[in-house]
Amino acid sequence: MNNISQNPQPVTKILIIGSGGREHAIGWKFSEDFKQKGQSVEIFFAPGNAGTAQVGTNVSLGSIEEMKNFAKENQIDLTFVGPEAELAEGIVDIFKAENLAVFGPHQAAAQLEASKAFAKDFMAKYGVKTAAYKNFQGSQLAKEYLQSQDFPIVVKASGLAAGKGVIICQNLEEAEQAIDEIMEDKTFGDAGNEVVIEEFLEGFEASILSFFNGKKIVPFISAKDHKKIGEGETGLNTGGMGVIAPNPLFTDEHFKMFEEQIMEPTKCGLIKEGLEFAGVIFFGLMITTKGVYLLEYNLRMGDPETQTTLPLLETDLYEAVIKSINGEEFDLTFKNQHACCVVMVSGGYPGNYEKGYEIRGLEKVTCPNFIAGAKLENDQVVTSGGRVINVVGLGDSLEDARAIAYENIKKINFDFEYYRTDIGVI
Repeated sequence: MNNISQNPQPVTKILIIGSGGREHAIGWKFSEDFKQKGQSVEIFFAPGNAGTAQVGTNVSLGSIEEMKNFAKENQIDLTFVGPEAELAEGIVDIFKAENLAVFGPHQAAAQLEASKAFAKDFMAKYGVKTAAYKNFQGSQLAKEYLQSQDFPIVVKASGLAAGKGVIICQNLEEAEQAIDEIMEDKTFGDAGNEVVIEEFLEGFEASILSFFNGKKIVPFISAKDHKKIGEGETGLNTGGMGVIAPNPLFTDEHFKMFEEQIMEPTKCGLIKEGLEFAGVIFFGLMITTKGVYLLEYNLRMGDPETQTTLPLLETDLYEAVIKSINGEEFDLTFKNQHACCVVMVSGGYPGNYEKGYEIRGLEKVTCPNFIAGAKLENDQVVTSGGRVINVVGLGDSLEDARAIAYENIKKINFDFEYYRTDIGVI
């Protein structure tokens, strides 16, 4: 009897750029979806971390040129760009010039995140509802403008500042000091070459991720970020200490306002400006008694919003991304559940902190968890960053999701660990 050999099933190859919890979550979602379909996938992370090493292969690629060459040589089917820096440097343009499938905005559109001044001017031009503002490239003119303003007021470094270049000032003295820190002392480096001075909006924040296919923006469910290091939203701003989704304060009426006054004008503006792309648009919103306002755009998946919303996403992530790239119609559906993501950080974060401590108990965790700042060293997982681990509880209610997240976070230990105990408390 002759053995008839069947053609092996093709393996889909994905390259994910980045090294944080966001990239671990993206890789995890791809992996879960392919398992569910019974299809093979090979995932590479550049550079990745101790968590991504469990999902795929970490590769050391120092430059965009090296990433492009790796994608070509290994016949990568899709490159998904996590961090903002590579997007601002034009990774998408470089990949597309080589006919490589890549998910993210081209360099021109990435300015909507890379330059707050550019973004605010875009909002004003296309009637996107946002706070009143003015841009300045010199500290003297900025300070003169402050003399005629009401307080509190918001002073922002225009460039990329890892989510930390926003200072709320209660009086003239604080505002002048903020301008000196940003523009003269260069606390945020070149991000402070230009500042945006903005009307202070009173209300609560919400975050909405979305996918854009060049013709239509398809939104995720809403999320609520907890930015401050301390309980009760006190202390220094961080990259995010936890997130819940959906945001219980964000109603259907708020969502309708967002769609009509922010999402649709954004889409129309992008098309009119010739800034069509396949990638992510993240809307940072403030909900006030006067309606829903746009605070900022990010042009990549939020962190830790990604870690919170992807476990709720029912839609196949790879199919949605490929349809976006091809300019095809698609929908995003989410489980009728709640997610609560709690971030464990190194003591001292967001200031100075020590690294290299062994993380114990990860094998006991029974809910989704994503490594943000840890590496493998002598077969041990050790801390290597400020934000270390994201633990995500899923439940039929927010209370259930919170309980599961905190029950699991207690199983993890490392020296000088810290996390907030009030994530999801409204």
